[in-house]
Amino acid sequence: MLHNRAKYHLGQVVRHRKHPFRGVVFDVDPEFSNTEEWYESIPEDSRPSKQQPFYHLLAENDQSFYVAYVSEQNLVADYSGEPVDHPDIPDLFGAFEDGSYELHFQMN
Repeated sequence: MLHNRAKYHLGQVVRHRKHPFRGVVFDVDPEFSNTEEWYESIPEDSRPSKQQPFYHLLAENDQSFYVAYVSEQNLVADYSGEPVDHPDIPDLFGAFEDGSYELHFQMN
């Protein structure tokens, strides 16, 4: 059985290592849990290992807002102190403080 411990937590602001976007973690898969078609669409020389946490992000770049699915190896913590402006953040999170958003819901 795999035991992958997530490096980033729900509500944390992170940034992509290679691409110019950042986002707020709203869900974590302990290992890859998307479609094979999605995985195969990544260039082979850039494909991350499936045996690591993958993060669902409310993401933003200079042009738009969207949901991103990113491997842990491709993320770094964002220490800018700047909030993310994704329009769905108020549906899931409360106040922004110290680089993270407070959760609006209880975890089981």
